[in-house]
Amino acid sequence: MNDLFYRQARFLTSAAKLSQCPRDEGFEVAFAGRSNAGKSSAINALCDHKGLTRVSKTPGRTQLINFFALDESRRMVDLPGYGFARVSVKIKQAWQRNLADYLEQRRCLRGLILLMDVRHPLKEFDLQMLEWAAHRGLPVHVLLTKADKLGRGAAASTLIQVRRALEGMKGDFSVQLFSALKRSGIDEAHSVLDRWLNKPEEKRAKR
Repeated sequence: MNDLFYRQARFLTSAAKLSQCPRDEGFEVAFAGRSNAGKSSAINALCDHKGLTRVSKTPGRTQLINFFALDESRRMVDLPGYGFARVSVKIKQAWQRNLADYLEQRRCLRGLILLMDVRHPLKEFDLQMLEWAAHRGLPVHVLLTKADKLGRGAAASTLIQVRRALEGMKGDFSVQLFSALKRSGIDEAHSVLDRWLNKPEEKRAKR
């Protein structure tokens, strides 16, 4: 059921700072979230590619801004996870500074996918990211990841609670349940990515 457009994703480059990023043109969608929120697993699931991004049991392993090309002008971007990383304060500050530079200055950035563990949504970092996005006028689509960890009723209840919270904030926000393990929520997330990336209709896969 996955879209062939996303299956063609390939690793492009990693950047430790803004000056090392690809040329600021085309369309980019960035994936952000706390460490261990499931960013790598979500990107792999959305692209139907188990090894596209490295999934680690060690929170905070992603230290660079990683770019994945979908075609010549469209990219998905895996941002460093926030929190838990067992590194020095100096390194953490460098990560935060580089992340802020990317989010503030990257003109081709069209939207932010913000991943939250469905069992622990709307933590301090999540709220900070939402506030920043609203300030910049950037749309945010929240993936409540690991939805398989909760029963259907509990997951649906959390979705309603988060949706209500987002509606009470100032910003262009949306939310859905997502499970990389069960491969649920992929089509809904693809629809958001399609719109932000201005994806050509002729590249759709037949369903």
